[in-house]
Amino acid sequence: MTEVIRLPAAREDTLWAVMARLGKTIRIAEIYPSRTAALADRTWREQQVDAYAVFLRGSRQPMPQYSVAPIRRADLPKQWRPLPALGFLRGQFI
Repeated sequence: MTEVIRLPAAREDTLWAVMARLGKTIRIAEIYPSRTAALADRTWREQQVDAYAVFLRGSRQPMPQYSVAPIRRADLPKQWRPLPALGFLRGQFI
């Protein structure tokens, strides 16, 4: 038995984060184990913002921009909590 078996690299530490940006402030809105799930969430969040675009412009609030990026579990802030899609309307973004 001299054959070496290579195991796939452990990726349990890597997650996919939906990042919300409002001006210079960037927050992790949600995390997912797969990129596909994170992209679906980003699309949903963008649709929610589009639905309230008239309201946001009328109240002179900046519209958040969403992106997806890999993140390590160790890089999550200790007190991190998911950000509601329209949480910025209730002043919870910052």
